[in-house]
Amino acid sequence: MTRILVVDDEPAITRTLRINLRARGYDSVVVGDGRGAMYAIEEEMPDLVVLDLGLPDRDGVEVLAWLRQRSAVPVIVLSARHESDDKVEALDLGADDFVTKPFAMDELMARIRSALRRAHSDVGSAQPPFVCGDFQLDFAERRAETADGTAIRLTPTEWRILAVLARDPGHLVTHAELLGAVWGPSYRRESNYLRVFANQLRRKLEPEPSTPVHLLTEPGLGYRLAP
Repeated sequence: MTRILVVDDEPAITRTLRINLRARGYDSVVVGDGRGAMYAIEEEMPDLVVLDLGLPDRDGVEVLAWLRQRSAVPVIVLSARHESDDKVEALDLGADDFVTKPFAMDELMARIRSALRRAHSDVGSAQPPFVCGDFQLDFAERRAETADGTAIRLTPTEWRILAVLARDPGHLVTHAELLGAVWGPSYRRESNYLRVFANQLRRKLEPEPSTPVHLLTEPGLGYRLAP
């Protein structure tokens, strides 16, 4: 059974989440603080984490950074913070999705299903490697290296983005096409996700991230991956 770890200190939310997750066939573990989340993750790695940023003992961002050093498990961040900087920081640290409180339960459940599907998908696994003068991407083996052979660590979401862009190198992929292929058909307005992940990928892949020559932005349109 798929196990979901819920990290939130609001009893009304955790009670409702537990009921809804059970009704949909998920096994849930609920903790109310960061220390409990770290213990639960170390003891029994869940299939997905729903993480509130406003925890009583430590910032959820700290828990997210700690988790990403250990696992690529999907993380959906919950937050009452509406500032775009908080969303950018969470995505930048490796969150897969961001839901602002208060939220509709049906929407959150849909995002959980989508994140779990992405985690088990093999997008790009049959693609030939992408090779350029600065790095190479082996999609079948999920191996990325710089030109001198240094390993590059990419998250599952970053691999999916690159797989879509590398299907036709140099070809423009629109925001809507990229969001739909990577996150799912219900994602059409989250272009801010793409900006965050594009910046992350440039820091990892480009010789000069501020002047990219491979992962190129077409303002207002989309992205292309140039050899």
